[in-house]
Amino acid sequence: HHLTLELLDQLDFPLAAPSANPFGSISPTTAEHVKSYFENDLDCILDGGECEKGIESTIIGFEDNQPILYRHGSIAAEEIELITEKLIIATIDDSKPSAPGMLSRHYAPLTDTYLTDDVNKLIRSFPNRRIGLLMFSKFITGNNIIHQEVLSVSGNEVQAASRLYAALHLLDKSNLDLIIAEKFPDQGLGRTINDRLQRAIKK
Repeated sequence: HHLTLELLDQLDFPLAAPSANPFGSISPTTAEHVKSYFENDLDCILDGGECEKGIESTIIGFEDNQPILYRHGSIAAEEIELITEKLIIATIDDSKPSAPGMLSRHYAPLTDTYLTDDVNKLIRSFPNRRIGLLMFSKFITGNNIIHQEVLSVSGNEVQAASRLYAALHLLDKSNLDLIIAEKFPDQGLGRTINDRLQRAIKK
């Protein structure tokens, strides 16, 4: 990013760059998200605009010459397999993670979150509760739906992935009793989104 390059050009010392969010919480995709986490701890926040991809990088490696996927990310596994052939999936390790983002609970809102194939059915399980929805492409109506985020009305997985964390931030600040997230088609970037949501609901 040009802003990062400008910063590095002005420094005469090495720069460490950890994630700009508290451990395990929703990743930031805007400077405003970073401010909400660290407003009283940082003297300066550089605003380079919204994150283009919206989700973290895909992480792969090799063990015994076998390609291994350590973290689903903004490049879908299917794209990588066009080059590497079949990937070994090793994306969860709570004891000795080989890469960032491998813990079973991560990227989590403070609000209780549920992931389901049947949003309407789960809504009926929570009468008189203030519910927020995270949907792929369609809106749902209901008396106790307080806030609803639809990630891509056209059903575009790339657009949905780019908006995922921003939508979770909005839902988490909407004074809800719970968030219900719709499970995505488990392919392409839909698999990446499901991976993030599975970690967000882990207790």
